[in-house]
Amino acid sequence: MLTTLLTTIALLFVLAAVGATARPGHGNGFAGTVVYVGTMGLCAVNAVTAVLFLTAGTGDAVGLVLPIGPPWQATHLSLDGLSAFFLLIVNGVGAMAALYGIGYGRHEEEPARVLPFFPVFLAGMNLVPLAADAFSFLVAWEFMSLSSWFLVLSSHRRHETRRAALVYLVMAAIGTAALIAAFGVLAGVSGDYGFAAIRLRSLGPLEAGAVMALVLIGAGSKAGVAPLHAWLPLAHPAAPSHVSALMSGVMTKVAVYAIVRVLFDLSGEAVWWWGLLMLGLGCATAGVGVLYAVVERDLKTLLAYSTVENIGLIMIGLGLAMAFKANGLTALAGLALLAALFHALNHSLYKSMLFFGAGAVLVSTGHRDLERLGGLIRKMPITSSVFLVGCISISALPPLNGFASEWLLLQAILSGPQMSQWGLKLAVPVAGAALVLATALAGACFVRAFGITFLGRPRSPEAASALRVDVAMRIPMVILAVACVLVGLLPVLALTPLTPVVHGLMGTSPVAAEGITWLWLSPVAERASSYSGLVLFLTVAVMAMMTLLIKRFVSGRIRRTPAWDCGFPDPSPSTQYTAASFAQPIRRMFGTHLFGAREMVDMPDPGDSAPARFSVEMKDPIWAWFYRPVVKFIGWTTESTNAFQFLTIREYLGLMFGVLVLLLMLVVVIR
Repeated sequence: MLTTLLTTIALLFVLAAVGATARPGHGNGFAGTVVYVGTMGLCAVNAVTAVLFLTAGTGDAVGLVLPIGPPWQATHLSLDGLSAFFLLIVNGVGAMAALYGIGYGRHEEEPARVLPFFPVFLAGMNLVPLAADAFSFLVAWEFMSLSSWFLVLSSHRRHETRRAALVYLVMAAIGTAALIAAFGVLAGVSGDYGFAAIRLRSLGPLEAGAVMALVLIGAGSKAGVAPLHAWLPLAHPAAPSHVSALMSGVMTKVAVYAIVRVLFDLSGEAVWWWGLLMLGLGCATAGVGVLYAVVERDLKTLLAYSTVENIGLIMIGLGLAMAFKANGLTALAGLALLAALFHALNHSLYKSMLFFGAGAVLVSTGHRDLERLGGLIRKMPITSSVFLVGCISISALPPLNGFASEWLLLQAILSGPQMSQWGLKLAVPVAGAALVLATALAGACFVRAFGITFLGRPRSPEAASALRVDVAMRIPMVILAVACVLVGLLPVLALTPLTPVVHGLMGTSPVAAEGITWLWLSPVAERASSYSGLVLFLTVAVMAMMTLLIKRFVSGRIRRTPAWDCGFPDPSPSTQYTAASFAQPIRRMFGTHLFGAREMVDMPDPGDSAPARFSVEMKDPIWAWFYRPVVKFIGWTTESTNAFQFLTIREYLGLMFGVLVLLLMLVVVIR
């Protein structure tokens, strides 16, 4: 299996070379067709391979050593349950993104800037879970980061795109530097960077804490954990829509994989305050992400902020798992980890589908601004239907998959009082409240997104004349929508192969053998809590049928009357609710401190026929509180160290000798 995966990854690099032959201009051309069709096929092979490994149920890792790498070292690759699960996410969504790209690429302004890096991006995301040593992990991580940076920069003529790419590149460099330092601490002075050797090493409290902090900076920044999230709503929307789907739906999950691999597999014993810190970061990330999504009027930026919110929910699950593990409650730790991984899978499905839908709207209308859309349900019925499925899923409404994973996470939260530390006893209920609040606000966010985009009357000529998109763009949306429904109705499809993965990390099963069946999901105890998406769906379907029958045979003839017009009979779209008016109560409630919002009203004098104008400015305070001081510090550092480039040879040699002495002293202290 590992050989098959490596072969397909090598072929992805070959497809990148084919993509480099693409000529500038509109449309895919021959090179684009080869790249996207070939990438789709290779990703399908990898996804099937991952499914076969997961369903085999052995849990035994398959390893391979390649005679390449740094001096006196080799490249170690390994396939186990955890890496196979994330490979399924990468390649399942990757195949759909490649199929979508066949249609979307026909509308690309400069496909030659996308095609060479699209397969490299997927190859990098495939290599990260397979890496079994720090060197190969970091090389794969950089392939993923740099190729996605080139994809973000594909529309380089736009100023906002260049700014987004710059911010992303800086954050990627900081994240990689943090990961290098984390692996350095993990390896210690022995210098063996293989994961097998790292697992055998015992870390002290200071070293373990440093690893935890560095991994949360390195991988957490890539995932979008607050306060390192501010680059994500800039970079993800700037990329082509099928790349945005991969960045939000898949790349953030590769970052989650890095967190799980290091903190639950490589760093040894868990510490309870790690869980407390991760719970706090998860709550803050979920709250900030969903609140900004509610008030955002750019459709793709809204979806990017929603990704931040969902990463926060995953972090809550990981924090709970870490806290339970530190308290010796391994079964509950497995349940929390199972919920987090299950939510990672679900988010990859519905978020990718929503970005595909946003891309279809952009291709059809040329707009991402909610205020320029409306009425698209008549013009784009399939896109609107699958987008509605995605909105229901991401809002955690039963019986779709988003509810199943968040319900499972809630069951883990309700078991929080079993922990002994008072800090955790107080933090877990707060995490539960944050989960419920984020879910409620997500519902409001996507009622607004779907209603303003697809319902009502068109707010622009482009929306009024919108056309259906290519069938190659519609098929992957439908497939992902079906997957959301199936996983929601039958969670056993995802939880059965996930259970051995969690067992391999925790040493025990997260739920009893009878806790997951085709009909019922009972993670704690059947009497305590049970859920069945299929039973709920059938109940709702029967009630709907009964309602239709009663209306048909009992209510008499159908009476028709004009629809309620809210007191505004004027057919002008300006009388409808807008995206800004929908979000105004939340913006005013949190606006001053959380959004940095300023409302400006330009009211003309009496008798002046000029129109009144109302405008709102919002700025993310994270830029002022975190990013701006970092930028100033970097500027001060570069200015202060500028003199070092003008030293003499003797001064350089003396400086090198001094640094060598300091490093030797550091080695002595560490030992």
